[in-house]
Amino acid sequence: MAFPNLFKSMFTKKADTTEVPESEPAGAQKFGMFQGVFTPMVIIILCMMYLFQPWVVGNAGVMGAILILLLAVSITLSTALSMASMTTNIRIGRGGAFSIISQSLGLEVGGSIGLPLYFSQAFAVTMYIFAFREGVSWLFSRVAENPEWIQASSFSWVVDFGTSALFPWIIDFVMFFIIFAIVKISTEFAFRIQYVLLAIVIASLFSMFGGLAKIDIVSNWGTIQWLGDFDGGNTSFWIVFAVFFPAVTGIMAGANISGELQNPRKAIPNGTLYGVILTTIIYLALIFLAGLLIKTEDSVKDFYYIFIDRSYVWQIVLVGLLSATFASGLSSFVGAPRILAALGDFNILPKSKFFSKTNQKGEPQNAIFFTAVIVFLTLLTRDLNAIAPLITMFFLITYAMINVVVLIEQSLGLPSFRPTFKVPILVPLLGTVGCFFVMFIINPAFALISMGLVVAFYGYLLKRELTGQQGDSRSGLFTALAEWATKKSKKLAPQKERRAWQPELLVLIEYAKELRGAYRMLYALTHPKGSVKVLGMQTPDNKGRLENYLPALIETFENANIVSSYSFIKGNEYGKVVSVSMQALKTAFFKPNTVFLKLDDRADHKEEEYISIVEQANSTDWGVVFFAPYETNLGIEKTVNLWLSDISDDWVEQLDLGNNDLALLLSLIVCKNWNGTLKIIRIIEKGAHTDAAMKQVNYIKELARIPQETSVQIIRKSDTMWDEVEHADLNIMGMDASNLDIKRLRKLPDLLSSSCLFTLDSEQEGAFA
Repeated sequence: MAFPNLFKSMFTKKADTTEVPESEPAGAQKFGMFQGVFTPMVIIILCMMYLFQPWVVGNAGVMGAILILLLAVSITLSTALSMASMTTNIRIGRGGAFSIISQSLGLEVGGSIGLPLYFSQAFAVTMYIFAFREGVSWLFSRVAENPEWIQASSFSWVVDFGTSALFPWIIDFVMFFIIFAIVKISTEFAFRIQYVLLAIVIASLFSMFGGLAKIDIVSNWGTIQWLGDFDGGNTSFWIVFAVFFPAVTGIMAGANISGELQNPRKAIPNGTLYGVILTTIIYLALIFLAGLLIKTEDSVKDFYYIFIDRSYVWQIVLVGLLSATFASGLSSFVGAPRILAALGDFNILPKSKFFSKTNQKGEPQNAIFFTAVIVFLTLLTRDLNAIAPLITMFFLITYAMINVVVLIEQSLGLPSFRPTFKVPILVPLLGTVGCFFVMFIINPAFALISMGLVVAFYGYLLKRELTGQQGDSRSGLFTALAEWATKKSKKLAPQKERRAWQPELLVLIEYAKELRGAYRMLYALTHPKGSVKVLGMQTPDNKGRLENYLPALIETFENANIVSSYSFIKGNEYGKVVSVSMQALKTAFFKPNTVFLKLDDRADHKEEEYISIVEQANSTDWGVVFFAPYETNLGIEKTVNLWLSDISDDWVEQLDLGNNDLALLLSLIVCKNWNGTLKIIRIIEKGAHTDAAMKQVNYIKELARIPQETSVQIIRKSDTMWDEVEHADLNIMGMDASNLDIKRLRKLPDLLSSSCLFTLDSEQEGAFA
């Protein structure tokens, strides 16, 4: 995206009608790039230059100060570029950074960042008011040091007032009410005042550089301090960096009022980038200015006031300092309620509708009053130094998450990510790493605390199950991860490993009644890691009923956190439809591995159709499960009998249980979901020894990691063996695919007085895996 002409875009008053309008509150005042983004951002960034820039140069030297500036700007510039990329790709709504993060990573992540960001902006108002007071206090201290400035004794009360205990309170609360009154009148009025304040800041810059007229530049250049001594070793490079870094923050000033910009898609990226570039040039020039103005005999205390004391007209610089702190507080007061209102738009906060409500001008009136209360209460603390590092941390976490959003979006490579302003992937990577690096450089303890608070609030919002008006890219992220994992899995093993097996059921139904009473069974078989894919076999008679029934059924599975999906397939022959579906799904990686069929006398399917499905499954390596319910219920869902038979003599050498693996695995899954007990029924031939059979089952228990409390019963095969077994809520046993007798399988639930599962292995299961 090419930058438009700077001055033309700065003073544009009308919105670009070719651009799709962004979401906005009704009646919102629209601001251009210069008024809404560039001006407040530049003033906030330059606010730190008056006192801290000469202190940085005095400690780190000119070269050290340049290095600190470049390191700090590289992080904020990366974030500004990332934000520019995202704002040219999405329809940004209210809340700036909150809107950007929410639309990519979801409301939970956006909210967990947005709320701390709101409090940071609100607390920043208090800090700027305190900074304003410090400037006024310095003025009164100068007056006290120079009594000749006030000749008449009638003005001596000025000095007395400046040194009184009430002075700080009066200044703080007067400034608070002035700022609040300006914001309450209208945002437009607040931004118009910023033009005057920006002009004063510019005038102060001329006065600061005018101080060069009072010195011998050539002589001072020869004594310039290129390398610093860091206060004789009492400080360090990273401490100075930590003090200076907040000076280059403030890039969210325009984004915070994104809902009230004429064209946020252009205003935010252009205004932010222009602001970063301009302020970086100014700071770079100020480094050399400070180097020329600092004298070798200056102490650390002198460094703070060099730009004021050695300027051409110090009064202009002092007024510039006061104007910058006042404007910064004003801008923060404008931005904070917009973030709060945006959080209210998505029901993230208690009383969200109250906070999101706007007046006829489109301004969040209730959020403004609430923010005023927050600021007023923090003024009573008299000192925000205790939580000031936490405020900086929340800003840095916000910057980091914006970079993370772009990093994820670029990595996914989805067609929806096509910003008109593109940045290399190295940019958001540098921004992400840089933000977290700076957090731990400034204060490791506060870094951990701030991240802990964000994670805690994220957990709270996760429980709220928020629903947004727009989708986000999280599904794309997980899809991309799944695709990557699929490719890696296929390289490692063309077919799924036995250790990776889990029940993935294909369920075909023709009538709704086929699954009534089977839901509990399906849940017990697939929770928590399995899946259910339901195929609705459409015929002219059942089309409408299936279309109404299947979505509700799938919603039930999803509410139980079971991966589920459904689709419709036209056909008249039950067996043929299942066979065709298995063949169609054969080459898919994430495909069902087991066919689930309900065996019920009330079903209209013929025996031949079931047999054809089993034959098809046997030839294509699908497992088969027949569910034969007993009086449509599963009892109290506590006991399971696992029937083992037809185990070969060389099963130990082959580690092969024959057609018993699927039955064993499903027994363990069902028992776990029921929190029930398992009993193994070993069927042996008439002439077999029971001791050998018992030893065999105990060894199977050991190899298959079956719970030790599982009981074992050895019975001999006979027509009456069903009567020898204690009642269970479910009986699971393998079936003979070569001699399938559907009528016999249908009778067994009555013989056992309980529901039954009959299984056929696919050779992909592994009880010993």
